[in-house]
Amino acid sequence: MQLNGKRILLTGATGGIGQPIALLLAAKGARLALVGRSAEKLASLKKTLVANNGEHIGIVADFDITGTAQRVANEAKLALGDIDILINIAGVLDFVEFQHQPDERIAQMINTNVTALIQLTRAVIPQFLAKNQGHFVFIGSIFGSLGFPHYATYCASKFAVHGFSQALRRELLDAGIGVTYVAPRGIKTAMNDANATAMYEKSGNTMDSPEHVANIVVNALEQEKQEVFVGQPQSLFAWLNGVAPKLVNIGLKKQTALARDFLGKASR
Repeated sequence: MQLNGKRILLTGATGGIGQPIALLLAAKGARLALVGRSAEKLASLKKTLVANNGEHIGIVADFDITGTAQRVANEAKLALGDIDILINIAGVLDFVEFQHQPDERIAQMINTNVTALIQLTRAVIPQFLAKNQGHFVFIGSIFGSLGFPHYATYCASKFAVHGFSQALRRELLDAGIGVTYVAPRGIKTAMNDANATAMYEKSGNTMDSPEHVANIVVNALEQEKQEVFVGQPQSLFAWLNGVAPKLVNIGLKKQTALARDFLGKASR
């Protein structure tokens, strides 16, 4: 797929991997509708992108507010015309013992990571169906195939995104609409706090740079891949979890104890 001239709606545009993805897309000649919570961050990103290539718009959005998904889709279409590609990046996570995660945070995580993504997809899909073409990109996680201790709600949300992407791809099989699901492992962004990062380092798990993941996402879009899992051995564990979860349980025992120790440090 050639990205030059494509009209792309990008959520989470000011986040850790959102910004490098936006830069790559702009450099390839795409026209972007950038979605984020902060007007200041969107303005700064937009200025950077305009200096590189093309004209882009920013859309301030809080998906906790009912009706936001449809408003975002409408504003993007009004400014750019029919959207060609929707890339859903917006997400939140916690490194926490599940028993200590508040109801409000659970609701916010499910809404941001799952409900808003599904609603925005539904809001955009009529534009795709009207012309029998379009492409969705969903940013999931290795934790969408591998339940990991102390990320219970986040894992639940990413399992949901993975399942949604598969079901939607099959539903749209004959509609000329593509669905790409990308599952990164740990990424060096502000989403991972100091304790989570220290736990990753102590366990020997590699964390990728946002720029590395951004390149993988854009490449997956250009090649119209269906699913991409990033990094080893995490991708292998995700596969193994589907065929022999008991083996994964054994393999994660040490990891669980290690993670608990860092959670303990966070509360001291």
